[in-house]
Amino acid sequence: MNVFKYLFWILYRFWFYVLVIIPIIAMSPLLLISILREAWYPFFFRLARIWAKIILFGMGFRYRIYKEQTPELNKSYMFIANHTSMIDIMLMLAVVKNPFVFVGKKELAKLPLFGFFYKRTCILVDRNSARSGQAVFLRAQRRLKSGLSICIFPEGGVPEAHILLDAFKDGAFRLAINHKIPVVPLTFADNKKRFSYTFFSGGPGRMRVKIHKFLLTDTLGVKDTKDLNNKARSVILNQLKVLGVN
Repeated sequence: MNVFKYLFWILYRFWFYVLVIIPIIAMSPLLLISILREAWYPFFFRLARIWAKIILFGMGFRYRIYKEQTPELNKSYMFIANHTSMIDIMLMLAVVKNPFVFVGKKELAKLPLFGFFYKRTCILVDRNSARSGQAVFLRAQRRLKSGLSICIFPEGGVPEAHILLDAFKDGAFRLAINHKIPVVPLTFADNKKRFSYTFFSGGPGRMRVKIHKFLLTDTLGVKDTKDLNNKARSVILNQLKVLGVN
């Protein structure tokens, strides 16, 4: 029986990469057009949402969204969520309709094909560069001023398996306060179970997403960054505990 399990996991992981690459190839003419100008990013975002939904459907993931509040399409937000899986990117794209730009790690830009579009549309963070943080901040400011939203996984990476939710970095919250945009916490309850970074694990099934009540920043200043950080983390952590996620 174990042999069949391991064979399934090997094929399942291979199928994931097929689903990542094939739609990109199929949509590449449109994707290439969409990245020619920064102003055309919303068109790229719509294509990215289609790509994400193809992957989720093809992997057998059924996602269900629970909302305490719904983002308005003509407003900018700071979307944040817990980070446990490669599928987090796809689920965020599928769930959120507001065009947003990911702030993500530079290493993903090295991936074949996916990395080509990733580095041209996302704001990349180089963890080994002290100057990277300021560059990220300036690029995010420009995107927010153009009417887009930003998405950051504030743990700064995927935590070790035994950690339910790592400490949050301040960048997302400082940006939100500076631009007076709401922070929208999302809890991904099942991504680690469905498709974690542990190779021999995962499988089709449900993926629960909760969009929590927005954390407003209108009256906050830079001195409130850490309090906002802690508040956002508590919202997500409490939801994970309520659902019995480990």
